[in-house]
Amino acid sequence: MLLNYLKIAWRNLTRNKGFTFLNLSGLVIGMAGAMFILLWIQRELSVDRFHENGENIYEVYNRDNVDGEIWCWNSTPKVMGPVIRDEFPEIVDMTRVENAELIFSYGDRKIKRYGTFVDSTALEMFSFPLLVGDKTKVLDDPNGLVLTKKMAENLFGDEDPVGKTVRLENRIDLKVTGLLEDRPNNTDLYFLMIMPYSVSKQLGWHDDHWGNNSITTYVQLHPETNITEFQKKIKDVRQRHSSNESTKVFLHPFEDSYLYSRFENGKVAGGKIEAVRMFGVIAGIILLIACINFMNLSTARSERRSKEVGIRKISGARKGMLVGQFITESVVLSLISGLVALAIVQILLPFFNDIINVELTVPFTSLKFWLAFLSFVFITGLLAGSYPAFFLSSFQPVKVLKGTFIGAKSMLTPRKLLVVIQFTAAIVLIASTIIVYQQIEHTQNREKNYDQSRLIYSSLNEEIDNGFEAFRQEVMQKGLAEAVTKTMSPVTQSWSNSWGISWEGKDEDDKRLIYRFAADVEPVRTFGFKLIEGRDINVYKYATDSSVAILNEEAVKVMGFEDPIGQVVNDGDDAFTVVGVVKNFLNGSPFNNDKPMVIFGPNSWVASFHIKLTENMKTSENLEELEGVFDTHYPSIPFQYEFIDEDFAQTFQNQERIGKLTTIFSILAIIISCLGLFGLSAFAAEKRSKEIGVRKVLGASIASIVSLLSVDFVKLVIFSLLIGTPLAWFIMSEWLSGFDYRVSISALVFISTGLLAIIISLATVSFQAIKTASINPVNALKDE
Repeated sequence: MLLNYLKIAWRNLTRNKGFTFLNLSGLVIGMAGAMFILLWIQRELSVDRFHENGENIYEVYNRDNVDGEIWCWNSTPKVMGPVIRDEFPEIVDMTRVENAELIFSYGDRKIKRYGTFVDSTALEMFSFPLLVGDKTKVLDDPNGLVLTKKMAENLFGDEDPVGKTVRLENRIDLKVTGLLEDRPNNTDLYFLMIMPYSVSKQLGWHDDHWGNNSITTYVQLHPETNITEFQKKIKDVRQRHSSNESTKVFLHPFEDSYLYSRFENGKVAGGKIEAVRMFGVIAGIILLIACINFMNLSTARSERRSKEVGIRKISGARKGMLVGQFITESVVLSLISGLVALAIVQILLPFFNDIINVELTVPFTSLKFWLAFLSFVFITGLLAGSYPAFFLSSFQPVKVLKGTFIGAKSMLTPRKLLVVIQFTAAIVLIASTIIVYQQIEHTQNREKNYDQSRLIYSSLNEEIDNGFEAFRQEVMQKGLAEAVTKTMSPVTQSWSNSWGISWEGKDEDDKRLIYRFAADVEPVRTFGFKLIEGRDINVYKYATDSSVAILNEEAVKVMGFEDPIGQVVNDGDDAFTVVGVVKNFLNGSPFNNDKPMVIFGPNSWVASFHIKLTENMKTSENLEELEGVFDTHYPSIPFQYEFIDEDFAQTFQNQERIGKLTTIFSILAIIISCLGLFGLSAFAAEKRSKEIGVRKVLGASIASIVSLLSVDFVKLVIFSLLIGTPLAWFIMSEWLSGFDYRVSISALVFISTGLLAIIISLATVSFQAIKTASINPVNALKDE
């Protein structure tokens, strides 16, 4: 029976090549688009879910009332990990994770990379495969170093790295004790060069202050631990060890950390899972549109196959047999389309990887993959062929054999409804794409209130800091820069904040966050901040400027200063006198509102430096000479830098990625919809060929005939627009609500979307309509 179904299916597909091509094209595009998304979703859902102990590992989080809301954050005090491990028997293992940009040297080779300090149990907790070494001992050496294979090649080339000595920050000798497999594609842990936490202590970075939230802490619980009861036990640990603490502690499942990292009012509210869900829906929409194409084109040919159905029924075929035959045809076509789509995915995957910035691969050697692929093909074929199968098998043989079968002519037939669904989905995608790009452009054009041009930054370590004054003076004397200043962080990034910063008149219960920035010399001049009142910081001109600060407008507002100049702001034990006020400048996420910020003077801590390049030289020549000066002062440190404008552009990567993907899938949706519309218009024109012949004989113009054939389809698109507009508005309003600084949704978006949809549908239908209207009426009427 099945063999017979396959034979008939193949004959029907090869007999109607035009129909087969249209259906095949729509399914191929739809299935390829869905495959791309499903590959990415599979990767996102697998991130850090391969660890053997994953179900029992938790990330330590904090919860407190900040700025009138309950905030949650995952940076913890450095002292917390060992304390809770010793205090709670439910904790099997613990590790702190601290990342820092460091300089590693071996012989003449030197590289600047992010290294990770962890406790000795890290590789027992997390399942990163060791190529060389014992995971229970490899981090026992207090000066040990474990490298990934790629990092080992960067430092040692073809040499065996194990046992070799690496110089860290030109201060500490580390011995390579192990070699890790390269960092897997589906992990969010940045393990490239791993060192015991004792190395961080040797660098002088450790402290026992419970208020310094600066590292990540993970714990592994006993499998039988009641997590609900344990949450109650651990929540007050900070208060028990620090009288000034009001912050509560809770554990967040490690396997959920990647997808569920956004909290609202103290509870999990989402994170990357929102993008996974959104693109999962888009994959479903793309596939649904392709399946609707199949349904429409199959039912449009119903009259051609009606006599076949009638004869089969008279010959004894039951409805179930006919349904099986038509489902088999759709599954065969789905299989062919799936194989072609898979080939397209493999060819275009590098391009897709560039867009999403993730290295995806098609696991051809995996049995699970092929089972999933066949299931995907079968479900697609079943979905696409279900309605045509039941529709065609329901014909009454007496009517169809007498030639009295007439298709439905109601205002909204199932076929018309499917076209409406298609274009509604396409309209939602088009409108969403426009709004995503409007939001990106709106934020990119936001007033930054500082000058990004010719501004570079680099990280600052102890060796650079010790010789920085001589380096700065030579750079300035040679005219290579307009300004050089040490800073707390890159001017685009926010690295530090606190509710502990105080001033005269501050309410003791005030827990609003004040953000920190710092610069040792002339931040206003270096960055082009817009000074409202007062002056710049300049320790060379004013001897007392080591303990001064500049406020931004928002900080003045929050602190309630009517006359801020001369006011004192306290940060811990340090007091800073306000000497200036600048306009709010963009620091941190450009999608957030302006933050209250204090720019502290030289007495504050610094971790980077900025150089404002001169206008009098080409940038390439400027950087070349600057590197020469840097190498003279710091021969053991590679000169690595970032341009501030490029750093700022990176803050838009995620939104731009969403914009590119929605653009691609909107185009796919339009193409698939147009293929279906083209096929339907062709069948409609063929069906009405005699009517058109009569109209032409009676004097109808080509324009009137084109209008006649097009108007019904345009009505469906307009109806789709009426449904899709409020739907798109609701979806994008929800998406925009995640940004503090956002664009308003304009009616122009939906007007332009509607015009575009109508133009595209008219262009698609008119081609076939003009072709039909141009046929000689004699050819259409000669058999009458």
